[in-house]
Amino acid sequence: MKRLMQILRQIDGKGYKAYKDLQGIYRFPSFTLYVDSVQSDPYAPPSLIRVRVPLERVSYSEEWYQRRYRRIAFEDYLLRKWVDQIASSPYRNGKNGFAIDRPGQEILERTAVVIREDWVEARLTVGLPAQGRTILGKRAYEMLCDTLPSLVERVFFFSEKDERLVERRMQLVDNQQAIREELSRRNWLVFIADGSILPRVSGISDKPLREGKIIPFRSPESLRVSIAVPHGEPITGMAIPTGITLIVGGGYHGKSTLLKAIERGVYDHIEEDGREYVITDPQVVKVRAEDGRRVEKVNISPFITHLPFGQDTSRFTTDDASGSTSQAASIMEMLEMGCSCLLLDEDTSATNFMIRDARMQLLVSKGKEPITPLIDKIQQLYQEKGVSSILVLGGSGDYLDVADRVIMMDQYTPYDLSEQARQVAKQFRDERQFEGGDSFGEITKRIPITSGLKATKGKKEKVDVKGVHTIRFGLQQIDLTALEQLVDVSQTRAIAWMIYQLGKMGDDQRTLPELIAQLYQKIDRFSLDFLSPYQGKHPGYLALPRKFELAGAINRLRSLRVR
Repeated sequence: MKRLMQILRQIDGKGYKAYKDLQGIYRFPSFTLYVDSVQSDPYAPPSLIRVRVPLERVSYSEEWYQRRYRRIAFEDYLLRKWVDQIASSPYRNGKNGFAIDRPGQEILERTAVVIREDWVEARLTVGLPAQGRTILGKRAYEMLCDTLPSLVERVFFFSEKDERLVERRMQLVDNQQAIREELSRRNWLVFIADGSILPRVSGISDKPLREGKIIPFRSPESLRVSIAVPHGEPITGMAIPTGITLIVGGGYHGKSTLLKAIERGVYDHIEEDGREYVITDPQVVKVRAEDGRRVEKVNISPFITHLPFGQDTSRFTTDDASGSTSQAASIMEMLEMGCSCLLLDEDTSATNFMIRDARMQLLVSKGKEPITPLIDKIQQLYQEKGVSSILVLGGSGDYLDVADRVIMMDQYTPYDLSEQARQVAKQFRDERQFEGGDSFGEITKRIPITSGLKATKGKKEKVDVKGVHTIRFGLQQIDLTALEQLVDVSQTRAIAWMIYQLGKMGDDQRTLPELIAQLYQKIDRFSLDFLSPYQGKHPGYLALPRKFELAGAINRLRSLRVR
């Protein structure tokens, strides 16, 4: 600490590059400061620092971090505390002060705050102060020698209130884990607790709606279950079993809101989110149409065959997929990765992929129509492959013939109309002909060619992200807009570096699922820090994505080549 003070006095008033002298390790009374990287000028990305406190100095119960899901939740609690404390400090502007990764409503495994066997560490960025390009040494002293120790003290050293809040967090994640285990035992896909608040503030905010007319979720009696949890009374709510489930209802009555809550339920949520007890099987995947995406040798023959000019749909490749071919490819790619259920919204699906009614069948014979719509494959998909479907529908009544259950949303309240739907389907017999063939068809696994996973840009390598839905990888820009269960830019950042690592690991022998599984095994063994090119230093801000979003990004690489 004294050496840091001395350096700051020496470089006060010098040119900005003199800040490079700060790089190194400094021992404070209660923590160690690691200055890993110093920005080259005031307008460059901020400097990277870490603060590490020995666990023997803090009063953390080992029960808070010994089990993986508890450790992730505890690290998330500490990270949110860092965000709050920085926001109330005099140096809260990341360009001229401290900053750290900002979590959303989900509890994700991250690199921003980590607990290891002997220590806890926060990884921050700091914009070192200057006037123009002249170092303001006294302000830097205040930041690093006064404000930073105060932040460390307020975040890492607990009061009784902190201990109560952490215990509350542990009880929440214990209950969430118990519900996930019950889903697996009972072959349920989704659980939505009574009293949940599903609507969000707006389309650009994931925070719960707090004002206006808020209707808490209430399960239909026929779908209501009760789940015993470790803390508190049993939790009641709606369970959606495996099979084919339709969500219907009028416009603006909550169909898509329910589906959005289900798709985000693959992640645990924080206290008071409103969806903390909306729990979804983590293998559930949302798919949609995506005009213009690239497809690389995907077997879409279960849905599309005999295209013009003899195109082979068992190894279908295009640089500009249509709505129907893109949706077929996305489904087959997720089946390749082992998903348990597909989520689809009629509004974001290709109409000709979803349904071909009786009149169109009479007008255009099957021999002239290459597309077999999902309605004719959806039961085979469940019966033969064990993959369920949950669909939001407003206009395709033909799906009543294949549904196991029908949930109607009416003014944000669900009703089980399964029996009425069966009566309607029986009363109004559809004259359309089944076009699905004898079986669903084959799911083909592909082997990626390593050269297609390189981030080369000239003689250099380029890996960067721009928001949640864009990766810059070498010369390419990967559009991830259609991956709707990607929720955090730090997940996107991790995906970019995961593709980079796969480019090193590939041997042109293993299938894509095998290669991705091996990468996750390495992350389990070495932590998320393994992905960073800056080993032993500040790894940047990463959050663990699911394998489905990683595979989705790889499949959208325009350089991807497979066999």
